[in-house]
Amino acid sequence: MPFHGVIFDCDGTLVDTEPLANDVFATLLCAEGLPMTGHEAMIRFRGMKWDACLAEVEAELGRKLPPGFMPELRERTFEAYRGRLKPIPGIVDLVSSLDLPKCVASNGTREQVEFSLSLTGLLPYFAGRIFSSYDIGVWKPAPDLFLHAAKAMGMKPSFCAVVEDSVPGIQAGINAGMKVFAFQPTMVDERIPAGVTVIQSMSELQTVLKER
Repeated sequence: MPFHGVIFDCDGTLVDTEPLANDVFATLLCAEGLPMTGHEAMIRFRGMKWDACLAEVEAELGRKLPPGFMPELRERTFEAYRGRLKPIPGIVDLVSSLDLPKCVASNGTREQVEFSLSLTGLLPYFAGRIFSSYDIGVWKPAPDLFLHAAKAMGMKPSFCAVVEDSVPGIQAGINAGMKVFAFQPTMVDERIPAGVTVIQSMSELQTVLKER
């Protein structure tokens, strides 16, 4: 069955933000008395909305984080992106050659998504087709964001391909009735549901999409 369009997650799927963002997050958590490496933070919090992440942290600390925590996290993360953010290997070739309608649907804010895509040269491929959970007030793993994006793009959910790297995002695509491709370039997350197609490179995804 041919696809009518492709919905991409952003962080960890289009741009390699995860190591950078989680290194900053872990550094600030250590300063607050919660020892954690960037890798541990990435495994634990990947795909979660910020409110849920912070609630877990505060429950573990037994206290509220200071009011300046999030502004400092945002500022230091954006600074890390400015100097070091790269597109996911192979993604430029994929999106530039993809002849299907495509968009981005992210749990992150529109500001974050546009900033990341602009730094990596990917924004022109998705301008005007960026959808954020903050726009609708519902976050993955609920299917609402993907269904919202599909409706805005004029695509039937059952004909949509979703490209995701996190378990909440993968589950959201499944919940939306879409065909999900789990991007797992290094280690396959054992929590990925059976039946989900796992890909390890964007060239592999390009081949799969062309076969449909």
